[in-house]
Amino acid sequence: MGVPLRGLEMVNLFLDEFEALRLCDLLGLDQDEAGKKMGVSRATVQRLLTAGRAKVADALVHGKGIVFTGGDHIRMPPGRHRWGGRRGEGTIGP
Repeated sequence: MGVPLRGLEMVNLFLDEFEALRLCDLLGLDQDEAGKKMGVSRATVQRLLTAGRAKVADALVHGKGIVFTGGDHIRMPPGRHRWGGRRGEGTIGP
């Protein structure tokens, strides 16, 4: 049985930290490749990864929730897993 979010301490993960984690840790890109996709330097990607990994580890170890903050994002309607388009295509934006 889960714990209601309102009862959890939260960790704020910025969307650029999340994107760096996704590109490097999930997709396996190196920091230079991730930086090119994100339009930032390798050093910036390294800083984002360091901060993002620390926040995710804090949430996992201490049972905290994660709140995604900063930047443009769209919440999917209930029951939807992606926006229209071909399979595997999604849209994020304002």
